[in-house]
Amino acid sequence: MPIYEYACEKCQHQFELLIRSNNHKPECPQCGSTKLARLFSTFAAHAGSGSQVSPCQSGRCPAGASAASACSSGNCPFSS
Repeated sequence: MPIYEYACEKCQHQFELLIRSNNHKPECPQCGSTKLARLFSTFAAHAGSGSQVSPCQSGRCPAGASAASACSSGNCPFSS
């Protein structure tokens, strides 16, 4: 059962939703609209080496250009 991230096109509310069936039509929990855009999701993984390098430090920011500019200023959302 995948968890998807959505943004409501009516009220711009962003939320995650666990989809249990392919026939399920998701709704915005804030306004009830079914006009949703599925967002690109990133995943989290833990490396066992003890050193944590964010994907942005390796030059591959998964969150796009706006996050990449935050990373370059030292405000990376993926660093611990």
